[in-house]
Amino acid sequence: MRIVFMGTPEFSVTVLDALVEAGHEIAAVYSQPPRPAGRGKKDRPTPVHARAEALGLEVRTPVSLKTPEALAEFSALTADVAVVVAYGLILPQAILDAPAQGCLNIHASLLPRWRGAAPIHRAIMAGDAQTGVCIMQMEAGLDTGPVLLCENLDIGAEETTAQLHDRLSILGAAAIVEALASLDDLTPQVQPEEGVTYAAKIDKAEARIDWHLPAGQVDRMIRGLSPFPGAWFEHGGVRVKVLGSRLVTGAGAAGIVLDEALHVACGEGAVALTRLQKAGKGAQDVEVFQRGMQIAVGANLNEG
Repeated sequence: MRIVFMGTPEFSVTVLDALVEAGHEIAAVYSQPPRPAGRGKKDRPTPVHARAEALGLEVRTPVSLKTPEALAEFSALTADVAVVVAYGLILPQAILDAPAQGCLNIHASLLPRWRGAAPIHRAIMAGDAQTGVCIMQMEAGLDTGPVLLCENLDIGAEETTAQLHDRLSILGAAAIVEALASLDDLTPQVQPEEGVTYAAKIDKAEARIDWHLPAGQVDRMIRGLSPFPGAWFEHGGVRVKVLGSRLVTGAGAAGIVLDEALHVACGEGAVALTRLQKAGKGAQDVEVFQRGMQIAVGANLNEG
């Protein structure tokens, strides 16, 4: 098929590669404009932009798709379908209608659960046992379109957002290739009204760990916010991100370090902090981290 691909982050790169491998013609790739990044704050292309250029594909980076010029350029591609995954711009109705068979979105949840910006984070933070990807026909509403195909995936007991992100990216790539191969035979299923939830964008303000919460909730928060923005606490005036954790047996006053392995008491139960990162430093497994930071048994992580 002749496809317009629209995506921005690493999650979308796997999908672009799968479409090329499957033999589809990529008429053009749309991605967010380059933005300042790194120490020099030089403009850096998005992961999709960089990969598309490496593949020799035309890349377009409009700041908006609402202008007559943008619509005319998009329509002139005469695409069979647009594949959209984590693009980051709202598609006006004229864009949605331009491809012969519309626009298909790969959404990383089992719709209608976790519509919105952060479905992977929110699924882990809520304690969902299962998630997946849906191939959805796009319409003007936020992730409200009819679903063509869904694939389920169990969430691991110690899985972080980073790990689940990578597995869902692979699953989504396989699902869109399957959907395109049998597009005429798929029956769109209208999403039910029951079970709708919204995955609000992650706010850095929600990332400080509240040790008074039950251990299960603290553990899900840590894993759900890893690697970004990273759940954190302060100790000795140093901010420490926690990028991995698991539930352990233990009890004590909330926030108290129970042993040298950084098992920490919560409002109920305890969590083991397995991977940590001091401000300005790289992430480390707990054994390496403790050789440098040496958070003592009995330390209160509520005190900063």
